[in-house]
Amino acid sequence: MDLILWRHAEAEDEQEGRDDLDRPLTARGEKQAARVGKWLDRTLPEGTRVLCSPALRCQQTALALGRKFKLRDELAPGAQASDLLELVQWPAARHPVMLVGHQPVIGATLAQLLRLQADNCAVRKGAVWWLRTRERDGAGQTVVWAVQSAETA
Repeated sequence: MDLILWRHAEAEDEQEGRDDLDRPLTARGEKQAARVGKWLDRTLPEGTRVLCSPALRCQQTALALGRKFKLRDELAPGAQASDLLELVQWPAARHPVMLVGHQPVIGATLAQLLRLQADNCAVRKGAVWWLRTRERDGAGQTVVWAVQSAETA
């Protein structure tokens, strides 16, 4: 199974009186999303399911990909790594799945799958981590297939 985790691009800071889910991307964030979206569009296999947090900044990030996506409340801020892995049916799903979401849950999911000692892995805004499962010597493994930052896409 392929699992692609895309952290939303740079968003405006929180403002009093505005719901956190309504924060849009900054101009820089729009450029980050466009660069990474272009790279992903060239790289993602056909049939990849794209699931997105309902937060505006995630939706704007996903729109840069130019593919259909589904909003999922399970990806909203405050989600847990176990929620994400259940949503994507890790590692049994037959098709690649891409999630567009937030820190710290993306980092927590990476830490869990890569068996890092820390309970979180730092993920830059706009970055993509592409994980793949494989079997070697009868044991399942998680492999980092690609990491793409918004600055180098």
